[in-house]
Amino acid sequence: MSAPPQWVKNLKPSGTPSSEVLEQERNKSNVNADSLSTFLFTKEGRDRKQRVLKTLQGEKVFDKSQNYFAGRIDRFETALARAKKLAQIHSRESWTQEERVVANELISEPGPYGLHESMFLITLRDQGTPEQHEKFLRPAEQYKYIGCYAQTELGHGSNVRGLETTATWNPDDKTFTIHSPTLTSSKWWIGSLGRTANHAVVMAQLIINGKGMGPHPFVVQIRDLQTHQPLENVYVGDIGPKFGYNTMDNGYLLFNKVKVPHISMLAKFSGVDPKTNQYVKPASASLVFGTLTWVRSTIVLQSGGVLARGVTIATRYCAVRHQFQDRDAPEWHKGENQVLNYTTVQIRLLPLLATTFALHFTGKGMMALYGANQKKMSQDVGKVGGAQRGAGPEETNAGSDLLADLHATSCGLKSLASFTAVEGLEVCRRACGGHGYSSFSGIGPWYADYLPTATWEGDNYMLTQQVARYLLKSARSVLKGNEPTNDTTAILSNFLQKQDTGAAFDVLGNDSDVVAAFAWRSAFLTFAALKHRDEQKRSWNSLLVDFYRLSRAHSQYMVVKNFYETLQSASTDLDVETTGIMHKLFRLYALHTLEQEASEFYTSSAVTVRQIELARISTVMKLLEEIRPHAVKLVDSWEFPDWQLDSSLGRYDGKVYEDMFYRASELNPLNKVTVDPYPDSPTLFKQNDAGAMKAKL
Repeated sequence: MSAPPQWVKNLKPSGTPSSEVLEQERNKSNVNADSLSTFLFTKEGRDRKQRVLKTLQGEKVFDKSQNYFAGRIDRFETALARAKKLAQIHSRESWTQEERVVANELISEPGPYGLHESMFLITLRDQGTPEQHEKFLRPAEQYKYIGCYAQTELGHGSNVRGLETTATWNPDDKTFTIHSPTLTSSKWWIGSLGRTANHAVVMAQLIINGKGMGPHPFVVQIRDLQTHQPLENVYVGDIGPKFGYNTMDNGYLLFNKVKVPHISMLAKFSGVDPKTNQYVKPASASLVFGTLTWVRSTIVLQSGGVLARGVTIATRYCAVRHQFQDRDAPEWHKGENQVLNYTTVQIRLLPLLATTFALHFTGKGMMALYGANQKKMSQDVGKVGGAQRGAGPEETNAGSDLLADLHATSCGLKSLASFTAVEGLEVCRRACGGHGYSSFSGIGPWYADYLPTATWEGDNYMLTQQVARYLLKSARSVLKGNEPTNDTTAILSNFLQKQDTGAAFDVLGNDSDVVAAFAWRSAFLTFAALKHRDEQKRSWNSLLVDFYRLSRAHSQYMVVKNFYETLQSASTDLDVETTGIMHKLFRLYALHTLEQEASEFYTSSAVTVRQIELARISTVMKLLEEIRPHAVKLVDSWEFPDWQLDSSLGRYDGKVYEDMFYRASELNPLNKVTVDPYPDSPTLFKQNDAGAMKAKL
């Protein structure tokens, strides 16, 4: 097929040019998108993003024009080329880790070095000794060792303590034997393992003198450094195509009694004394899973931006798209209505817009908590732990308060944040109508790549048990009369003191009372669950649904609290108008969530039925009306460049239809193929010029 004829190129979309529509949207808002962007990302962060973007756009290999058309092998090949180029740029430009993270966000696809640069390096750094840093971390930082994090197995995912891969200590020669005793012990879903990695951090059950010590991390070479072929008694490969994430080589891995030296067991927190053959216990068993805590914290931090991409695309498109006429419009207002003007669209998109900011601020708080915990752990290294924690769901010997708080918080917020982002992206795609189903929308492929986040690093439902266990332990402490030591025990203590007199929260008129209502609901559900468990002696399994609701309630409280507290200091960084809109976004997020979870707020006596009714039919609907004029400027503040969004529908200039037609007619390789359609002919393609398209990469 030849290029479109000139008469096609001359065609324009009907109605007001879309670029003018978006310009009108921006002009009717007094939100200062520039200062809001700085508030979200800092000036340094914004400048960094522009520098990195300019560098990437200057490299041919990062051209995205064929991303939506290429097949699995072609996409992986391109992703590997991009990963290598990024590593070269990193070295050439002396990029910081922050610049590398920004580059990956701009490219917006999982790359073959993804797990090497995140979980592998993080695990070596945070759980290795100085000697192991020299042995493993230094070569890994130079890409001589390229690694992955091999934890999940074919038969076990979230239940890390049920892993089947073994690491048996050999006292005679001071080695460990890594072994896969069953088919289900095969490591599975491991990113960067399928074709790329030559080393792996393998989580395996440590066995000493026939006794299991629980899962521990071991650094194991799996491929030859020159030939890149699997080593003897190692069977490794790619697991095949997925729903999304197909630029990543997720892999499988099996060992047949592979021996590794003593230094292979990462031993910053625990180890085996080679002289006595005795196990050295960590100060807390949870320290062994530090990498998972980092990943969960990162997921929380990134969730706001993940959702914001979909909200940005859908908001801009729904402002440009016109469908039907408002039945109540005056006679002189003819023509079709902007889709964003319909309240059924606003109630789907604007609360999600508010959610993006809520998750962003919560993510920053989550990473601050992680940083504080890392500092404390560094101070605690070498301290001997207490009794070993059992494999059951209830912790009987907790670690430090900060570590326990971090673990529970990261589990609960990872579950809530990733669930919210996943569900929200699909809402955004549907809000775009039929065109949302096109890959050119930029939402569907992004959704497919993000979707596994709801199940990896802990299934979102199973993780909530960790939160419930922590809250029950905290409630028991409060019931014993112990003084509150953190925010969780403080809200539980407050509830215990006031439960008989009840609550009287002015959720419709006072922002601090909204936060207090969320805290009250969380505390109410905590003590209700504790009663079921301790007094009524109900089984753990029978309470799992209650625990899920409890975790969700407590996590929503933390999100509301973080949003509220962030805005308390925002007035020093934002102008009055923008600060006012941000407070409306806070109220929209909080009250819309309250209305969605109405039964729990009412049952706990945090609010009345009338307050719930007014929140829905009056306050939330009024907030939608007040926020609507600022929607486009608010998504602008996220500062997604068109190159990053790679979306026809979400273009900053609003040229939706021109871009969709261009991609379909001129970038589409299938239009370079001439088929033979007749069933009696053995010929399939009369002509195939599609190969020339790939050459552009």
